[in-house]
Amino acid sequence: MVMEPAAAWGPSCEFQLANWTVEEPAAEVWAPAVGLPLEYASSDIFGTCPQAYVPESIGEKQLVEFEYNYSSASRHNLSPEAIVVDGQNRHEVVDPQKLETRIVVSNDSYATNVFNQVEHAFKVDINLMAEKMHRYPAGLGDTIGESYTVPRIVAIGPYHHHRDHLKQAEKVKHMAAICCVKESGHLLEEMYAAVASIADNVRCLYDKDVMAGISCVDFRDMMFVDACFLVQYMSMRSRQKIDNSLHGFLSFNRSNIHHDIKLLENQLPWKVVEVVMRFRPVPLHRFMAILKEYLQDRKPPKEEDPVFILDNSYRPPHLLGLLHYYTVGRSRYTSDRTVRPKGQSDSVSALELAKIGITITANESMELIDMGLSQKGTLFAELSMAPLTLDRDRASYLLNMAALELCMVKSFSKAAVEDSAVCSYLLLLANLAHRQEDVHELRVSGLLQGGGGLTDEEALRFFTNLRNMRHGRSYDRVMAQIEVYKESKWKEAKVYAFYYKNKKTIAAFVTGIGALVGIIGTLLSIKKSL
Repeated sequence: MVMEPAAAWGPSCEFQLANWTVEEPAAEVWAPAVGLPLEYASSDIFGTCPQAYVPESIGEKQLVEFEYNYSSASRHNLSPEAIVVDGQNRHEVVDPQKLETRIVVSNDSYATNVFNQVEHAFKVDINLMAEKMHRYPAGLGDTIGESYTVPRIVAIGPYHHHRDHLKQAEKVKHMAAICCVKESGHLLEEMYAAVASIADNVRCLYDKDVMAGISCVDFRDMMFVDACFLVQYMSMRSRQKIDNSLHGFLSFNRSNIHHDIKLLENQLPWKVVEVVMRFRPVPLHRFMAILKEYLQDRKPPKEEDPVFILDNSYRPPHLLGLLHYYTVGRSRYTSDRTVRPKGQSDSVSALELAKIGITITANESMELIDMGLSQKGTLFAELSMAPLTLDRDRASYLLNMAALELCMVKSFSKAAVEDSAVCSYLLLLANLAHRQEDVHELRVSGLLQGGGGLTDEEALRFFTNLRNMRHGRSYDRVMAQIEVYKESKWKEAKVYAFYYKNKKTIAAFVTGIGALVGIIGTLLSIKKSL
């Protein structure tokens, strides 16, 4: 067998799957000693690679005509909207009030076709926004740093395959692909052909500039190997039996792998993963049950079959989208707000809220979307949120889910509440933590849990970077609730603020009065006994 590294994968890729033959008998496909395919055949057996979109070229003459007439608008101080190009090297002045705001190109010009194709491609790209394999939003990746955005050990998909420190894991991924095929009980060719057909359809979901340097064959190989790796990892975490040597690597490195598969730029289209799972089933409910409570320090369920019900109506774009769906939860609020405040809160730090009688507590649902203010008696209120054990891995998970929301949702105000829940959660935490004392207050309240994560200073630095995040609907609702509380309870808030500020002095005074009363009582009792 000839070993040729795939150009887009780097030297660690040791074989190209797309060239494996389907004509050999099943008994001869695998080499007994190493479990690798024996021969290459034509890559055409798995179909042809779809061509990347390229608009039809404009003929030289027509292009000159178009540019001449378009630029002539500037020479005559006319707007381009007032020009009708007809391919005859002339322009006609048209009243802009009577013409749509667009350039009209005649049917005999190639420019018309180009315009139509570019417009169509742009609209298709926008319509695929919920399915695309996104890059980090502008500014966010630079703000939060590579520790939250770059894989530590394994590249999934094309965006990080070029990084040298990830190339060693390619051998492991190929081993995972071999084990996945063997454990499936199906032929390699059958599995690969199924993945290849889907791969050709999802290629458009990745960044076009990145895909321009990756051949169709290499992309199919990448999708197959990476999907098999993910399936084997999910099998291991779901307590399914897998190859011992592969289990050893996956288990030993599970923390770093767990981090990497949740990165926005390290995703595979879920359609590809589902194809592999059809051949090599995974108890997905177990995997999700273990990961759902990942943001808190809670032990995974010990039951053989944890109670977790998958929503079969939801079609995730990728694994991060699936985890986001079950981590966020579903909103229990029928509307964003019942009473509109006169103003808007400009400060909701943990200490500020404590001073006006609003206590912060950890909710029982553990779902990020479950946040809100509730009245406790006539004077006090309670702001409840999902508790968080904040270390770098969980911080990375939250940031990548927030980045996914920013990429997928054009307008938070017009989208479902769930679609901006993580941004709301992070922004509210960021506004609660203005100083290290605020972070300490959040720990005392039980909202920030665990002692082995970020220090108060590190947590404050993390939250500070999030203050300019886009407002989600849950965040706006909570801020409105806080402002309504301030406006309706301003007298009580002032009284409580005075007590909060002077509670040590008041406590000392009350203690002193109690001691004085005790002394007087003792003296009176002595006097009676005399």
